[in-house]
Amino acid sequence: MSTPQPTSIRPPRLAEVDAQANPYQAILDKQRLALRTQGFPDVTRRVAALEALARSIGAHADELVKAVQADFGHRSPHETIASEVLGALAEIRLTKGKIKCWAKPKRPPLLSGLPGGRIYYQPKGVVGIMGAWNYPVMLVLSPLIGALAAGNHVMIKPPDMTPRTADVVKRMLGEIFDESYVAVITGDVQAAIDFSALPFDHLMYTGNTEIGRRVMMAAARNLTPVTLELGGKSPTVITDNYPLDNAANRILLGKGVNAGQTCIAPDYVLISRHRQQAFIDAWTRAVSQRYPTLADNPDVTWIINDRHYNRLQAMIEDARAKGAKVIEINPARETIPAGKRVIAPTVITDVTDDMRVMQEEIFGPILPVRAVDSLDEALTFIKDRPRPLALYYFDEDRARAERVMADTISGGACVNDTVVHLANFNMPFGGTGDSGAGAYHGFWGFSEFSHKKSVQFQSRRFSPAQFIRGPYPAKAYGYLQRAVRFLS
Repeated sequence: MSTPQPTSIRPPRLAEVDAQANPYQAILDKQRLALRTQGFPDVTRRVAALEALARSIGAHADELVKAVQADFGHRSPHETIASEVLGALAEIRLTKGKIKCWAKPKRPPLLSGLPGGRIYYQPKGVVGIMGAWNYPVMLVLSPLIGALAAGNHVMIKPPDMTPRTADVVKRMLGEIFDESYVAVITGDVQAAIDFSALPFDHLMYTGNTEIGRRVMMAAARNLTPVTLELGGKSPTVITDNYPLDNAANRILLGKGVNAGQTCIAPDYVLISRHRQQAFIDAWTRAVSQRYPTLADNPDVTWIINDRHYNRLQAMIEDARAKGAKVIEINPARETIPAGKRVIAPTVITDVTDDMRVMQEEIFGPILPVRAVDSLDEALTFIKDRPRPLALYYFDEDRARAERVMADTISGGACVNDTVVHLANFNMPFGGTGDSGAGAYHGFWGFSEFSHKKSVQFQSRRFSPAQFIRGPYPAKAYGYLQRAVRFLS
């Protein structure tokens, strides 16, 4: 009989079997070695890292704006500063002042279990972050803030569709962090594939749902937990009592910024049939006031590339060919020069389920408007479809709004506005179902990238376990039965 060979206590993860197969494994190994030899960063080092990051963002703000501008062809500098640079700085300010409190071990409620329990928030280890092109600064830096606050080392893969911004981010972070602490990997689609296959201790991906599925499958091979911030078709419901001019202006905030290339942009509108035309009139007024010109307007962001531009144009033509009414809002009646990837804000009515604009996430300045005969019909329409990343609901009846929020499921929601919930870093941001998994921002990012370890401290003199270990007294079973009756 042969002697059985001992098995490894920790079998290697699949991506560790052949380190040479992945060009980025060496960087991951370097970060893991740093964690083993130096220990996890303490609170003081985490705060210092965030302060250095804030200073670096401020020093490179203009450079980041120019890089994003170059990647898009044109993007409003105001949008980049407001939504990306200031957003990251605001989250850092909130986070660095709270880390000490967040990182303290917490006592569970005494009445909920045994005394002596503690919950420790520990770093997970090395966190991988894959950003998205539509906000190529914020969607890299925001998860980085949470991961650093939790005490992790971090590897980042910026989106390949915005290479100039990726280069600035890499240089910016390389100036303040050693590669063994924070590393940035740039490259094409193959680089992203290799990156997602690494055996991280946690992986976060921001992007579309289909790629999210592939990232999740790659992570699953290594049992890597994932956070997915995806997208979907975020609906907007306007009830009969809400002022249409106000609704149109607030919907335009979400649909106009970044030319609608936002994961939580309102994707379509559901409104009573008898109010549909009045809303279109209000929408036309709002667009004309905010974007009186289009071709050379510095506030109008371009579509990211030709492929996406052609995709949006094809969606419009598909709707037109299937009987929809297409209303292009071009206040100055300009001819957009060839080469400028500008699409006039477009309303599409008489939409049907077989049209691409009602099947695909739009990600552009196109707004389908679907007439309904009741609020119940609108809510049923939403519930019959995949859970969206955001839900927007306009109603002056607060009690009814509360009921709708309780009765619908979405990643997040706004009542009487759009997209602004994203700016509240005291609330979690994330999806559900097809729109994502997990959440981050502020404490929720700290928690997402932390391992919550339960520790029970027991007295030397007494342990409740003594009541459930043998040998059992004759009356023990009767006592246990009484406990069952008491607790049930």
